[in-house]
Formats: sequence, C-alpha cells, structure tokens
Amino acid sequence: MKVALLSGGVGGARFARGLVDVLAPGELTIVGNVGDDVEILGLHVSPDLDSLLYTLAGLSDEERGWGRAGETWSALGAAAAWGGDDWFKLGDLDLGLHLVRTEALRDGVPLSAVTAELVERAGLEAKILLATDDRLRTHVETPAGTFSFQEWFVGRGHRDEVDAVVFEGADAARVAPGVVDALESADALVIAPSNPYVSIAPILAVADIRTALERRRVRCVAVSPLVGGVAVKGPADRMLARMAGGTTPAHVARCYEGLVDALVVDEADLPAEAPVELVATRTLMVDRAASRRLAEVVLETACV
Repeated sequence: MKVALLSGGVGGARFARGLVDVLAPGELTIVGNVGDDVEILGLHVSPDLDSLLYTLAGLSDEERGWGRAGETWSALGAAAAWGGDDWFKLGDLDLGLHLVRTEALRDGVPLSAVTAELVERAGLEAKILLATDDRLRTHVETPAGTFSFQEWFVGRGHRDEVDAVVFEGADAARVAPGVVDALESADALVIAPSNPYVSIAPILAVADIRTALERRRVRCVAVSPLVGGVAVKGPADRMLARMAGGTTPAHVARCYEGLVDALVVDEADLPAEAPVELVATRTLMVDRAASRRLAEVVLETACV
C-alpha cells in the first residue's frame, strides 16, 4: 500500500514514524514543509525536514520535542560571545547537518537532492520529498507587524496573535521532483496532525500539489492537531480561534475544504459535526505505540 503524507512540525514527524511502523519498507513518501526554512549564521536550516529526518532515524530529543538527543551548545555559545545571533538554538550535533546541507546548496545541488542524500545516509526506508526547490517562505501578519515565520515563532515565542499568513514566492514556486507522481500513484493520501496554517498550507501553496489533491482518485484523510479543542503544542488552537472562528472539528475540516474526505479527531472533540466524515480515536501520541495505533486508524479510514 503506497501512502503519500503531507507533514510539517514535530507532530507530523511523530505521526510519520507511526506510519513507518505499520507500512512495508518503501511504501511511505513524505512531502515536507520548507516554508519554515531559515538562514542562521550563514547556514541553511530546514527545521521541518530535520524533524522528519531525526525522528525517523531515532536521533530526536523526545523530551525537548525538537533537535538531536544528547545535544550540546558550545559552538552557539562561542558564536554569541563573538557577537553572533543566538536566538535560534543550533546545537553542536545539529550544526553538522546544516554545514553539509549549506555546502551542497552553495555548490548548486537542489535542496531536494540534498535531502535525498541525507535520507540515504540515515538509512531511512521512507522517502522525504519537499514541496518545492524554489524559495518559498512563510510570513505572519500580526497586530505588531509582519514577521518571518521563525522570527515570530522562535524569536518572539509566537506570542503575537496572527491575522493572516502569506507565502513569499508561492506564485512562482514549482513543485519539487517526484511529488506529483507520489501523490497521483498513492493508494492513500494523508495530512498529518500539523498546524493547518503554517505547516500544511505552505505545502498546499504550491499550485501543482493543491491541484493533485483536488483531482485525487483515492481518499485523503487529515488528522486534527487538536485534542479537546486545544493544541498539543504550539499556536494552532489560537490561530484557528482567531482566523477560522473556533477550534471544533468543523473549523479544522474547513481548512482543507475540497481536499479531504475524512478527518480523524480525538475522542475528546466529540460530539461534533463537520462537512466531511469524522472518525474519532485517541490521537495523542504519548509514545511510539500510540503513534502506531493512530496510523492504523488513519489507514483504515483511508481504505474504506
């Protein structure tokens, strides 16, 4: 069974790990978000792609929820002592990946090819693709002004309420190699429990990806990132409340209008109604077994 997953953020990475555990080797293709990408101290950082890579390779820090396990911060501390920015936490182990990626990009290798090489070196069975090799960056409009995603999310601690999200470069962005083929040949399409506005929308901002979902011939199932109307982590609930008018399953489903056939929600969000089929289960991924159980429910829903 071939599955194509749209994923962003830590929740998306943990859900992807659940899918890997229940699918056969090579059956999962992930399309990752690059709207969060940022250049820090001259290095190209792809946070959502890295979360996928680290989580699937068993290298992620499960307690902190991001970055590498066993991380240290000596290089960043030294950079700060010389006047460098330290608001974005680059650990010593993490730096190795960013150095390799940045060197390859400067040599003219597309990010998609760099990512494929990293996936191979990590020994992963899943494919990690990206929405586009072209520059696409997420910006948020707030009462305090417009900020790049990382400036708002990390630098300002996502305290500002968001009025709108815009995607710089989306109009000209071409879909990355392999993505449309993966979507069109999949037996099931899945949207991870990621923030609809800043994790999934940047992927859908690439026209050919949205079109592929609109013209799908198989079922597409999304997983709500909320439990009892509250985000497990991050500002998804605040953004939905302000921009969509609420945090019910119906509000989440409308973020994917015309793109999904079913929405998997947590039992705590019932009773509820939505413009698509609702399937309730326990969606909180407290451990790897819980991620696997959620993945099984999603695949059963996709194969109805």
